[in-house]
Amino acid sequence: MTISIRRRQFLGAAACAAAWPFGARSQQAGVPVIGYLSGLARTPANQYRVAAFRQGLSEQGYVEGRNVEILYRWADTHFDRLPALAAELVDRRVAVIVATTGSLTALAAKSATTIIPIVFAIGRDPVEVGLVASLNRPGGNITGVTFLVGTLLAKRLQLLQEMVPGAASVGFLVNPEDGTQFVAAEITEIETAARTLGVHLNIAKASTPGQIEPAFASLAGQRIGALLVAGDTLFSVERALITDLSARYAIPASYGTREIVTAGGLMSYAASFSDAWRLTGTYAGRILKGEKPADLPVQQSTKVELVLNLKTAKALGLAVPLSVRALATEVIE
Repeated sequence: MTISIRRRQFLGAAACAAAWPFGARSQQAGVPVIGYLSGLARTPANQYRVAAFRQGLSEQGYVEGRNVEILYRWADTHFDRLPALAAELVDRRVAVIVATTGSLTALAAKSATTIIPIVFAIGRDPVEVGLVASLNRPGGNITGVTFLVGTLLAKRLQLLQEMVPGAASVGFLVNPEDGTQFVAAEITEIETAARTLGVHLNIAKASTPGQIEPAFASLAGQRIGALLVAGDTLFSVERALITDLSARYAIPASYGTREIVTAGGLMSYAASFSDAWRLTGTYAGRILKGEKPADLPVQQSTKVELVLNLKTAKALGLAVPLSVRALATEVIE
């Protein structure tokens, strides 16, 4: 009799796990729990993204600490830890996993579960990287938000040329390990833009922190007048080193993330991570209300931001043109 009861209990628990529903109904305590997975570190420079995510949640009626709980898991740029962190969130039976800061994070979450809803925020084509079947009909348990990355390079080069009109030769620092097809597309776009603007282009590559300084030295040796730095996570993480090298070699540079500008870089023209993370929060909130990821088309955040650091411009002896200043969404004095 005891064995029969235990067997029924076991089978009942297994059935509940297999039928794990979407949304907040998976939370027995009544307060839904979101798992927030990031490849970055929990530093002050990254907290504006979290704040934007919370804003999106609040637009759907969810406020952290009141009617929703958020479990944060940070890989601290050790991306090999992402699968284990994603598995930990699955073990905690969160209602939704929010996977931010790149396709590696989203893929780790997708590999960890086919049941718990996942909302991603990436700068790549989610179909191309294998996250969803299509943008309009994602299918499965995953959907999310994409934001502009490579397609902004031509405009970034134009703005940099306006900032440094005497720069006949411009460098482009790229991470060759950031997806072969993606990097090739970036290089093609920037080469086309350089020819259109009549600028000579010098390409340098760095895929590890130790390769960044030699890349700068090589570009400085080629007497470049300005530099474009690709919007790669490596360069964002190593922003202190990159801004130091830019100052040491007196190279005006344009970056793919605002974090580098707030750390002392000259300028950035990039997707608004605040907008993308806010949209991610709204999707997480809608799923908590019972909507399914398969029914939520992948959104694209098209908002871009131009951030200028006037202190750095002054140190480099640059006068910010009114045409550039007028376009700035944020100016750091």
